[in-house]
Amino acid sequence: MHSQFGILKGGTIINILDIFLFIAILAIWTILIVNIILVIAGYVNYLRQVKTPARELPEKVPFVSVMVPAHNEGIVIVKTVESLLNFDYPHDRYEIIIINDNSDDNSAELLGRLQKRYPHRQVHVINTDKTNGGKGKSNALNIGLAAAKGDVISIYDADNTPESGALRILVAELMADDTLGAVIGKFRTRNRNATLLTRFINIETLSFQWMAQAGRQQLFHLCTIPGTNYVIRRSLLEDVGGWDVKALAEDTEISFRIYMKGFHIKFQPKVVTWEQEPQTLSVWFHQRTRWVKGNIYVILKNTHLLFTKRGRPIRFDLLYFLSIYFLLMTSLVLSDTVFVLSVAGKVHSNLQGFSNSLWLLAIVLFVASTYITITTEKGEMNFSNVLIIILMYITYSQMWLAVAAYGMVGYVREQVFHKQAKWYKTKRYQ
Repeated sequence: MHSQFGILKGGTIINILDIFLFIAILAIWTILIVNIILVIAGYVNYLRQVKTPARELPEKVPFVSVMVPAHNEGIVIVKTVESLLNFDYPHDRYEIIIINDNSDDNSAELLGRLQKRYPHRQVHVINTDKTNGGKGKSNALNIGLAAAKGDVISIYDADNTPESGALRILVAELMADDTLGAVIGKFRTRNRNATLLTRFINIETLSFQWMAQAGRQQLFHLCTIPGTNYVIRRSLLEDVGGWDVKALAEDTEISFRIYMKGFHIKFQPKVVTWEQEPQTLSVWFHQRTRWVKGNIYVILKNTHLLFTKRGRPIRFDLLYFLSIYFLLMTSLVLSDTVFVLSVAGKVHSNLQGFSNSLWLLAIVLFVASTYITITTEKGEMNFSNVLIIILMYITYSQMWLAVAAYGMVGYVREQVFHKQAKWYKTKRYQ
């Protein structure tokens, strides 16, 4: 006998809705607990790292090619290049290569002036056009790699202002350990006080980007290249064939291939770069949608390795990404839908009260763990950030859910209709 959302069995109504809701709650809480464990491990890693002095450069300082892919970056490119010229790395041991990728703004003119202003520094500009450029970051990086002279390659986005010691510390770490294929730093939000959105992003970056990196390194010796502020061995890049031009998330994709080659990636939190973040919802939505599509591509490209011996180095990351982009998203959609329909009186779930209690507890844990992570940064430990984190859980997390759903639908549509994914250019600000 059937009832609304239930089956009568042995005199007891088994509510199908309750079963699905229970599975959703279990999935959400499993992922939440995993993230809390990562935060705790990341904090332990932080305490260990701050007590460890940065390594010194070897006696034979390697030559480094610092590459900056740039498409219509006239607003920010001068400040970025000047900050790269300000590295305390020996000036005769690094070059700067800007790949001015099919830009139609004043980037070429501005970069030409920079070259004249610094005639004794190795600043090279590669101007591409629509025949060989304008095809995304991976393609631009491959073009730069072909022209680079360094044994070590360093990557910075066009909106970055790294601190002066960044390159020196990154290279010193890489040269000290032959098992490392790459070393990454962290990025901070340069415009964090511009809008409420950038305050959300600032906390997201501190807690869910670099603290999660530190936790994964502490527990699993795993890190993922963040796309900027990192160094990588040129020989390794050439061995894996450069960057995958189909990958929108080229950083995650090449991270997996580094591990598959038997190398490791190290996270060094002392290395900091400051970057611009989206200040409007439209720009944020498009940027994050690109991230989602890119990560789905990487997940599906490597899923066949999940339970193979060859895929062991990246197994945790594959499971983690699968859980975040598929299991968590589905569970949150189901949980939120049941909550809304229950409040509207359209459905009844025996677990709704239990679910709401767990939801409140999840908020408390989210706020507490997130606040702990940002206390490691100067100027972030204040009461206003507690309120921001609470608001972030209620609003920003739901916005991410919408982005994930939209990105997934967009990815499926592109695959069905055999469309090439387009690289979205993030808007910059003065």
